[in-house]
Amino acid sequence: MDAVTAKGRIESWVAVEMGQPVTPAVLSVADEIRRRHGDAAAAVLFYGSCLRQGREDGVLDFYLLVDRYRDAYGRWLPSLANTILPPNVFYLETVVGDRVLRAKYAVVTLKQFARGTSPRSFHSSLWARFAQPVRLVHARDAAARTAVIEAVSTAIVTMVGRVVPLLDRSFGAAELWTRGFQETYRAELRTEGPDRARQIYDGDRDRYERLTPWALTANGYGWEQGPNGIGFLLPTELTARQKRRFRRLWRIRQSVGKLLTVLRLAKGIFTFEGGMDYILWKIERHSGVRATATPWQRRHPLLASPLLAWRLYRKGAFR
Repeated sequence: MDAVTAKGRIESWVAVEMGQPVTPAVLSVADEIRRRHGDAAAAVLFYGSCLRQGREDGVLDFYLLVDRYRDAYGRWLPSLANTILPPNVFYLETVVGDRVLRAKYAVVTLKQFARGTSPRSFHSSLWARFAQPVRLVHARDAAARTAVIEAVSTAIVTMVGRVVPLLDRSFGAAELWTRGFQETYRAELRTEGPDRARQIYDGDRDRYERLTPWALTANGYGWEQGPNGIGFLLPTELTARQKRRFRRLWRIRQSVGKLLTVLRLAKGIFTFEGGMDYILWKIERHSGVRATATPWQRRHPLLASPLLAWRLYRKGAFR
């Protein structure tokens, strides 16, 4: 099997996986996201912990893919913010039956999504997220659907390609994916420990074991099955110099990622309704550092943000 065939198998797998049904409640939230942005919606993706755990009582996670930001917003300021520092993230609550469902959704263009899931993207934000299970809950047409399948398949290949150089010559799928999730958590100001990464892998073990050999081949790695069919052996090891380079790139990725996370959180103050309190809660959730906003700070987030950020930094929230 060559790299092209392996990538094709991943795409076939992703197409089936993304087409699996979601609940009517999730579809209702996706419809509300589309309603907010009209004909600009090329695709809507549902992903994250609520998908993995089959829950609807948390905050549902979505991505909205558009062609142009100006079409999605009709205003230049959010369009500019989304272009300079994607994605813009929004919060919504919608009533479905007798329940209030809560969700947040990020907005990027199809072009940025394709780039962000590919090896051209240094930061792991998109290729790490979408190497995990995802559902395509809306596609405008066949072209949009094909573009999303291609991008999500590429995310899987990119993730594996970026993690293998961190491993020993002999490794298993569990080690590969768990290490990958751990490294990407460190690049996003997240405090989840090794148990969290392993839980994500264990929740879809069969999926990751099926995808791993295809992703190795798609990256150009020659491999053979390990003893008793468990794990993988790479016959040609990377040199020590190459491994040091990859580890150095991950350290840089983590430093840059933390900075980008802080900037995106600051931007979220202006795109979330109740954004100040949400961002402070999210920082506390990931860092354990608690801060509260005064009524004045909630009314004037632009003026208040630098002081709050400094207080949080002094307490160790961004380290």
